[in-house]
Amino acid sequence: MDIIAKILIGIIAFLHFYFLWLEMFAWTTKGRKVFKNFPPDLFEPTKSMAANQGLYNGFLASGLVWTFLISNIQWSTNIAIFFLSCVAIAGIYGAISVSKKIFYIQALPAIIAILLLVVKRFL
Repeated sequence: MDIIAKILIGIIAFLHFYFLWLEMFAWTTKGRKVFKNFPPDLFEPTKSMAANQGLYNGFLASGLVWTFLISNIQWSTNIAIFFLSCVAIAGIYGAISVSKKIFYIQALPAIIAILLLVVKRFL
């Protein structure tokens, strides 16, 4: 179960680094292809807002990567649960306010990883 949780945390971190790249550096190019329902004329005016969102995604990804560098298992697990909770809350909010698809891409994997980490504590 520990390996599955770590793999899931790695995937979630990778996704958030991807979101960072997309929102900070490719918003007006690749972003147009990814966010097809977003009005095309709004990409340029929202470029700095998207970059700000990307920066936050980078913080979440960095926090998850940090958990791999912490040698104390309890401390590492606590930090992982904190950052995964942030990801889950952001995903739930995004699902409510933007698209239900965000729940499945962002929140659900984080919730599963949290459950794996919590169950691991009791085994």
